[in-house]
Amino acid sequence: MKRTLLFINVISLFLGIHVHAQKNPMTLTECVLIAVEKNIGVKQSELSLNDAKIDKSDAKGNFLPTLNAQANHSWNIGLNQDITRGTLENITTQYTSFGASLNLDLYNGLRNLNQLHRANLSILAGQYQLEDMKDDVRLMVANAYLQILFNIEILEVQKSQLEITRKDSERIQKMIDAGTMVKYDLLEIQATIATQEQSVIQAENNLSLSKINLAQMLLITDYENFDVIEMEVDAPFGHILFQKPKDIFEKAMTDRNDIKLSITNIAIAEKDIALAKGTLQPSLSAYYGYNTRVSYADRIIGDGMFTDVPIGFLSSTKEPVLRSVEGNKAIGPVPFGQQFDLNAGHNIGLRLNIPIFNGYSARNRVERSKVNLLRSQNQLEQEKLNLENTVNQAYNNAEGAYKFYEAAQKTALARKKAYEDSINQFEAGILNTFDLNQIKQRYENAASDEVRAKFDYIFKLKVLEFYFGITISL
Repeated sequence: MKRTLLFINVISLFLGIHVHAQKNPMTLTECVLIAVEKNIGVKQSELSLNDAKIDKSDAKGNFLPTLNAQANHSWNIGLNQDITRGTLENITTQYTSFGASLNLDLYNGLRNLNQLHRANLSILAGQYQLEDMKDDVRLMVANAYLQILFNIEILEVQKSQLEITRKDSERIQKMIDAGTMVKYDLLEIQATIATQEQSVIQAENNLSLSKINLAQMLLITDYENFDVIEMEVDAPFGHILFQKPKDIFEKAMTDRNDIKLSITNIAIAEKDIALAKGTLQPSLSAYYGYNTRVSYADRIIGDGMFTDVPIGFLSSTKEPVLRSVEGNKAIGPVPFGQQFDLNAGHNIGLRLNIPIFNGYSARNRVERSKVNLLRSQNQLEQEKLNLENTVNQAYNNAEGAYKFYEAAQKTALARKKAYEDSINQFEAGILNTFDLNQIKQRYENAASDEVRAKFDYIFKLKVLEFYFGITISL
């Protein structure tokens, strides 16, 4: 059903303008290649496929450890102790710190593995979606191309009928000059000529519009230089009509990208369930950390000079007890490289996380994933039903169009014979101008109906072959 509707509105999906000068008439293959290359819908699908490939890169990265480094330099401005005098003063001190951390997932409910599998499935789904979009474009371009060829043949029919009518006018003029007919008969045929000239103009306009329609699909705006190769399109008997609709449906089930896409979406939904269940399991990770710091403050060291300092008195003699105390002095900070090594620290360990209660969010995620799986399964069944219905309808349409074309051929042949006989009767005076025009009009309608029936059959045959996996060609 979806493919059939594409024939009704072939331009609604194409937006944008792109200038492309084109000098030589184009074949159907060339038109299809350009449309597939430039179609915006195809480009959007290609971007979605690129997103899926980036997601796969993310999934691969989940297996690798995470490594982060940090550095910090600070200025402490305000009330601080002056180490040279031991007093509190408004001074500025500086510190620099460095650190690095390494984390590695050891087990997280197989989420990394499932995420990688899901990413691969997403790429596969993106490829099917891209090819499905390309199929739509090929089908629409083929329809538009055949529409041009149809309008070319209709124009030729209208011109041919106009030429026949002009010859009738010349014949009547000769008969008037011979006195066998009156001028009224000539006025009647001249009115017919005027009507047919209008039909030719309308046919030319329809041809121009159909070319513009195809050019817009190819994002070409140089309409005046755009043209297609004019070719005789035969209506061959479709050998595919020897196939049973069920066989065509089963073949389409294995070839159609939209069916493959629905099947892949089911596999993605199943992986989503596995991912959601993984959040209910404990996770184990390993970590390692390194840090160091550097101070730019002055430091106090001994000056090598000792002074005896009383620390008490003997109880018996009252003599002072002395202790030798080394003096000190302020010098610059320890060299940067030495502090970097002296102040280094390491921490290593394992981290176990056990989910106990998280407000039902994890379990609800599992249930929601199960609902999405059922939705994907229902979508696949719906796609199958739609495909079977579309194949049956396409088969019946092609079969009926072939029979209608055969009948139209017989009708056109009979109408032509009747018109040729009417010319002889008219010249013999048995048939008047009005009756001649009526017979000729029926012949013109039959000729147009034959062309219309032929292309209608070709359209529907190509649709049926499309579902059977046969490449569209003329």
